[in-house]
Amino acid sequence: MQTKFLLGENRIPTHWYNVIADLPAPPAPVLHPGTLQPVTPADMLPLFPPQLLEQEMSGERWIKIPDEVREIYKLWRPSPLIRAHRLERLLGTPAKIYFKYEGVSPAGSHKPNTAVPQAYYNKLAGTKRIASETGAGQWGSSIALACQMFGLECTIYMVRVSHGQKPYRRSMMQLWGAEVLASPSPRTNVGRAILARDPQNQGSLGIAISEAVEDAATHDDTKYALGSVLNHVCLHQTVIGLEAKEQMKEAGDYPDVVIACHGGGSNFAGMAFPFVADKAAGKQVRLLAVEPASCPTLTKGVYDFDFGDTARMAPVVKMHTLGHDFMPPGIHAGGLRYHGASPLVSQLLHHGIIEARAVGQLSCFEAAVTFARTEAIIPAPESSHAIRGAIDEALAAKAEGKPRTILFNLSGHGHVDMTAYDDYLSGKLVDYEYPAEKVKESLAHLPKVPA
Repeated sequence: MQTKFLLGENRIPTHWYNVIADLPAPPAPVLHPGTLQPVTPADMLPLFPPQLLEQEMSGERWIKIPDEVREIYKLWRPSPLIRAHRLERLLGTPAKIYFKYEGVSPAGSHKPNTAVPQAYYNKLAGTKRIASETGAGQWGSSIALACQMFGLECTIYMVRVSHGQKPYRRSMMQLWGAEVLASPSPRTNVGRAILARDPQNQGSLGIAISEAVEDAATHDDTKYALGSVLNHVCLHQTVIGLEAKEQMKEAGDYPDVVIACHGGGSNFAGMAFPFVADKAAGKQVRLLAVEPASCPTLTKGVYDFDFGDTARMAPVVKMHTLGHDFMPPGIHAGGLRYHGASPLVSQLLHHGIIEARAVGQLSCFEAAVTFARTEAIIPAPESSHAIRGAIDEALAAKAEGKPRTILFNLSGHGHVDMTAYDDYLSGKLVDYEYPAEKVKESLAHLPKVPA
């Protein structure tokens, strides 16, 4: 039986897929953080170059991928689709399990799929430096790599708890020329204010975003880059699902369920959005986002307008949110520790087009170890959530005695996340479910958007 399904470089997608064209209703407006009125392109130009703003607001179904970007994609794209035969046998399931492996990129995750075009469009616009944030480091290392490729300077605000937990991610960013600061940092007004109140603050993606936005907004030669959540980021990631659809054809199969982990939404969007088009055309396929129980944005958050960052400097968007001042625990899946979700993912969940499930940290690491011992790849802690979801689906098929085709996105490898596995194997990790009263407290501070 065939294990790998590979496409030639000539089959790298030529266009990104824009899910907005297939939404059941138009997206909610993006609001200015100061006035709570709809933003204009002029409001956003201090943060983003014009080409990315056009993509952010576009309703076109297909957007052409520049040849310069496709040339760089050739370093790792198309990524392989792999049938998990050994995992299937271990589980004794009638299900077929396929995974799309994004860990073959230079940075070891799916994040370069958007980092490269973001750096490219900034270079065209005359940007000299990128300011950005990172949680676990996958995005930070990816934007550092992309900036190096296009001759841009790069400043990364890295969530403090991950800055300590993931020193090798920090080293990767520095190796590719980035300046890396533990966030909250003394570099920005936001960081200094937070440290004055709480010198031991572990940081969050919301805080790191605030620092990067402040940095970009106060320097004329600098723009901001975000690795998840925004429409153009989700757009760029659709190369994953577009390739996977072609590879599933090569396998003579089609998924009953498509699964990816969920933090801000970029890797879930990349895998699942192209299948939304299939659902819109009448195909029967489930789309499942799996998130940590310690940061349950989709499963416990509300669908409402909220700030994208802690300091309320970023635009206000309608999304599933736990509240912009939500402070997540220091779990090892640092890339999933964000208070909000992509507005597009949130809208699809609101309309019942996708599903969401929250799982505990320990069960995810258990799934990751099972996967490593059968399929030989050590997954990133974030990716283990998708593996947990896939294993649960396969066991459900076994209990029902019915076949099922499962496709999941293995968004990255864990080669520089071994501290997390050390902690798991030595029994130091614990499950943490975010208390409902803490969620309620955070949600009390949502902006009062006029009807």
